Amino acid sequence: MKKKLLCFLLLFVVLFSSVVSAQKDTLKTVQTTIPQAKLKGYPIVPFKDTLFYVYNKVGSFSAENRANAITEKIRKLYHDSFFESDSIVVVPSDISQDITYKGDFIIMSVLDIDAKIENETPAFIAKRNLTLIKNAVVYQNANYSQLPKRLGYTALLILIIGLVLYFVGKIFNWIKFRILKKSDKYFKGFTYNNISILSPHKQQFVLMRLFGVIKMITLIFIVYLSLPVLFSIFPATEAYTTTLLRWILTPAKLAIMGFVDFLPSLITIIVIIIIFRYSIKIIKFFFDEIKKENIKIDGFYNDWAMPTFNIIRLLMYAFMLVIIFPYLPGSDSPIFKGVSVFVGVLFSLGSSNAIANMVAGLVITYMRPFKIGDFIKIGDVSGEVIEKTALVTRIRTPKFEDITIPNATVLSSTSTNFSANTKHATNGLLIHTTVTIGYDVPWAAIHKALIDAALKTDMTEKTPEPFVLQTSLDDFYVSYQINVYTKEPTKQPRIYSSLHQNIQDSFNAAGIEIMSPHYNALRDGNTTTIPENYLNPDYQAPSFNVKNKD
Repeated sequence: MKKKLLCFLLLFVVLFSSVVSAQKDTLKTVQTTIPQAKLKGYPIVPFKDTLFYVYNKVGSFSAENRANAITEKIRKLYHDSFFESDSIVVVPSDISQDITYKGDFIIMSVLDIDAKIENETPAFIAKRNLTLIKNAVVYQNANYSQLPKRLGYTALLILIIGLVLYFVGKIFNWIKFRILKKSDKYFKGFTYNNISILSPHKQQFVLMRLFGVIKMITLIFIVYLSLPVLFSIFPATEAYTTTLLRWILTPAKLAIMGFVDFLPSLITIIVIIIIFRYSIKIIKFFFDEIKKENIKIDGFYNDWAMPTFNIIRLLMYAFMLVIIFPYLPGSDSPIFKGVSVFVGVLFSLGSSNAIANMVAGLVITYMRPFKIGDFIKIGDVSGEVIEKTALVTRIRTPKFEDITIPNATVLSSTSTNFSANTKHATNGLLIHTTVTIGYDVPWAAIHKALIDAALKTDMTEKTPEPFVLQTSLDDFYVSYQINVYTKEPTKQPRIYSSLHQNIQDSFNAAGIEIMSPHYNALRDGNTTTIPENYLNPDYQAPSFNVKNKD
């Protein structure tokens, strides 16, 4: 009985083990066949035929994404004009078998999960796929090679670029020829405030140089824009296309975006400039009326109008720049601040004399010692004032010599204005000259001769009458000073010359000898110093007698 029970137990254990083993085999079969039934394969079709399938995803890449990426990489191999089939190899790694091209371009990776789908090893699958990829690319290159086509496209594009450059150069030359043909019409020089800045010849030279630079830049720009098109023909140089375009587009984009960002500040600057511009125009109108004496202000002379306006205008422009400065692009940058400080220091160190002259010019303006057209004397320089600037005063001498005197020198020197009393209802400038005559001649005769000479002098005033002053009684002679009025101070040299001539004629006619300053004569039969045409017809030279006393 025990034996039967033991045999029954052994039989039960054997049967139970068989059932368990069968269930395990069934579970393994289900686990193997279920993925094959549910996973979808995505074909790798870089050309016309399918090379192989991809079933599994890797990380965030789905099987479809993997298939598309592998397909594009195979096509890149085909587009490589210098494709080397021996450079495709399998490189094993810790988790996959990588199919690479030239060491750094990974075409695809074969994982363990990819091999299990086909019940093969990863090495086998990788080697098989490598062969398929290599054969497909080699076959495609052998039958559908694009190298001749690309070379043809390159030659055609170079020809087109050459033609474009040729015709653009012809257009520029034609424009230049038309401009030079009508140069008299287009080049008339450039003047500002009656100041000739560019003569017609210089203007033509500058514009033609600028035209040549524009032509050169245009041709270079055409060639530069053609390079990305040329590089895009060959896959090996296609990457340079983006680089070349980025070199142009990136700065252009930054400039455009910078300008767009600057637009609000630009509008603010324009509004500020317009306000200040019209404010200055209103102020200028006010001072113009003062200059024309349509508006009169006690103690404010009309010749102060324009200098005062220039000072106010300068201050307003400076204030406008202070307001605009924060709105300028880069005003907060350290470089901008450094340049501003450098310019300020350079200006302060190098313009001390200029500032001194400017301050002196300002003081001279409001002192009103002279005006344009006045005949003045500063130091040893006499002449007519032809220009007054903020820095210098220019004087034209009677010899037509233009002398420039710094305003600081003018302010520190004594100036004499000969024209101050000649432009109003006054007697004019009193000019004078001195002659010395011996005591033997009556003073009344000398007065009459001098007054007659003054009345005959051109550019002198007859009313008030000339008068004579006896300025000194010296040892051998008396000094007689003739004074005569004139309203032509700028012509003093001519007036003095004419006055001296008339004095000689008048004295000769009166029989008065001018023996000055010291004239000793011992008459021994010689005639007097008066010219013969002034002597009487019966004039006899005085005799010379010597008496000897024993």
